[in-house]
Amino acid sequence: MSTVVAIDGPAGAGKSTVARLVAARLDYSYINTGSLYRALAYAAKASGIAFDMITPEFLNSCHLEFRGADLYLNDAKLDAELRLPDCARGASIISAKPFVRDYLMPVQRNAARGQWIVMEGRDIGTVVFPDAEKKFFVTASVEERARRRMAQGNEVDCGATFESILADITARDERDMNRAVAPLKQADDAILIDTTGLSIDEVVDRITALC
Repeated sequence: MSTVVAIDGPAGAGKSTVARLVAARLDYSYINTGSLYRALAYAAKASGIAFDMITPEFLNSCHLEFRGADLYLNDAKLDAELRLPDCARGASIISAKPFVRDYLMPVQRNAARGQWIVMEGRDIGTVVFPDAEKKFFVTASVEERARRRMAQGNEVDCGATFESILADITARDERDMNRAVAPLKQADDAILIDTTGLSIDEVVDRITALC
């Protein structure tokens, strides 16, 4: 038996930071499911395999497991590797493959088993946990998301400009919203949280109050 708060949203909306803080505020466990796709991108890059060329056989060589909020790939803990720009781009490409999503579904559901949990991603409230107790869709304007990504300096290539970051986020939105399987979208019963112009504390306060 588990209790799930699902937080979905596009790249750069701040949902990872918000979900982590909401979990801490509620004393729930926190799971970032996007890190699973990033981990596969990291493994593919390390193996010299193009992101769009991974196979089910390749997946069988990747044992992914959450231990608390930490993600392990073949018993090795992953952390900073997941924030590399290539992993972010690769995750969007890899996640479009139906067999990848099928492979990762039990990993995500097992991570929540028997816990009170805040889980964030792009299809948590629509596919992974459609019966989640609370669902939120956290977003912001694409310009706001590009500004935040540039200010943080993480997950961007050296020498990236606002325009290049904006183009990258726009392209990623296009891939995520138009993939054939589990596209990024707001669940019908999810509460929309537009974070444009809001501080992180304001967003966390709003979500925890609704929980």
